Amino acid sequence: MIDPVRLSRARFRAWHRGTREADYMIGGFFDRYHGDWDEADLAWFESLLEEDDVDVMAWALRTQAVPDRFAGPQMAAMQQLDYVEI
Repeated sequence: MIDPVRLSRARFRAWHRGTREADYMIGGFFDRYHGDWDEADLAWFESLLEEDDVDVMAWALRTQAVPDRFAGPQMAAMQQLDYVEI
């Protein structure tokens, strides 16, 4: 079971990025997918939270190449952008 404190911290960080666009993208992704995550998935997301919003958004929008360390099924889900509710 994933530590609820880690999840709470990740949710806060996902929804308090500094710009509304990043909040919707990163926070919305967290809200949609975190319920299915295991430890490795949460660790991936926590690493993603360390990156600059501009880069994360560019990867999600496919305007910049995704670094190998973030490539995979979670980034593919993020690139769908079907979780952004505005």
